[in-house]
Amino acid sequence: MLHRLLLRSAAGSCSEYRKAYSYQQIFSLVNVKLKWAKDKVLDAVVAGEKDLKATCFLLSTIAAAPNHCLPIYRLTRSRGQVGLPRDLKLSTFLRRYPNIFNESYVLDSGGTRVPSFGLTLEALNIHQEELNVLQQNEFDILDRLCKLLMLTRDRILPLQTVDQLKWDMGLPYDYHDSLILHHTELFSFVRLPDDRVGLKLLSWIDRLAISKLQQNAASQQREEDVRNNCLAFPIGFPRGFGLKRKCMEWLKEWQMLPYTSPYLDASHLDPRTDVCEKRIVGVFHELLHLTIQKKTERKNVSNLRKPLSLPQKFTKVFERHPGIFYISMKCDTQTVILREAYDRQQLLEKHPLVDLRERLSAMMKEGPLDRSRGVCKKTTSTALEDKQSELIYGDEVTRNGFSSEEDLYHNLHSEYESDDLIHHPS
Repeated sequence: MLHRLLLRSAAGSCSEYRKAYSYQQIFSLVNVKLKWAKDKVLDAVVAGEKDLKATCFLLSTIAAAPNHCLPIYRLTRSRGQVGLPRDLKLSTFLRRYPNIFNESYVLDSGGTRVPSFGLTLEALNIHQEELNVLQQNEFDILDRLCKLLMLTRDRILPLQTVDQLKWDMGLPYDYHDSLILHHTELFSFVRLPDDRVGLKLLSWIDRLAISKLQQNAASQQREEDVRNNCLAFPIGFPRGFGLKRKCMEWLKEWQMLPYTSPYLDASHLDPRTDVCEKRIVGVFHELLHLTIQKKTERKNVSNLRKPLSLPQKFTKVFERHPGIFYISMKCDTQTVILREAYDRQQLLEKHPLVDLRERLSAMMKEGPLDRSRGVCKKTTSTALEDKQSELIYGDEVTRNGFSSEEDLYHNLHSEYESDDLIHHPS
């Protein structure tokens, strides 16, 4: 169980702090490293959604087709957006979940029988409910997309970057057509200098330029800290997390630094200072609040350095502030989670789309179980794949060849040492 630790109650007011610590904290970046520690509770959140994103994408793709059915060669064209391992056949993946995907056969142009996949009635019902939820929450979706673009320097993001975040933000599967083109008063597609397509917010919206931390300030912060703009982030550590006195003292002082809204120009801040680091933390604190499950894969934010006007190695704030962010190593990736958003495995504020995803996740867990009961023939290959997909907690040797998740963490962390622009296939 997470121990909530609100450091805004640290001794002394913000003005007193500035007198005692301003030179050290504002004019230098304090060299403090906090050890990464596995959080099994939040790891379970990520592990419980294994293959859910791929399943949702395939479900939406099939549901948009005539008769809600597509031959495998048509589905394979979108394989790059599914995110499955290269050695896993798409048809094998679809057959894992017979209570979601129905398999039949059609003749191709040469008269050869090829697999075709449709949706079960229950899967179609979930898809229809999703469409209803998206329609009912359209203004919320628009606001969050506007705020995402307002975090950037020019209110522009490459469309490819938005695509990488659309699942986490709960955007419609076809948001280019169903959302953007229906709100030309808000958005436009533009051509970027590197010849990519970008999404631009046409004008600034003052009412949206308030961060989640500022919204909660009245109820969660001391009046004096609000008045002096020294807002503190909610902090939480897993049970048994050891924090040395030196680190605790630094963290208290850091929390009392001035807070710079992620919607304000911060070009005047020196990137070598703790004040600038607090601003970077504030940017990602806000970004994660714009997602419906308060988490995203780390690779999704690595392309944001230039649009968000961030310094090199900006994602190191995730390691330096494990009480605000948790990095899970599950599912062969790094997922950044906002700790304050969860009470154990439960979101404190649950978007309606999350309920539908949880229902679909439950169906996915039932699918292989039904197959083992003889509802669907289970082949040797799928049995082996199921065995490979089992999630193991502990310090055993993993499929990656590392003796512990901590070793894996340090290896994966090296991929983000520079936070240079990473291009992903669209």
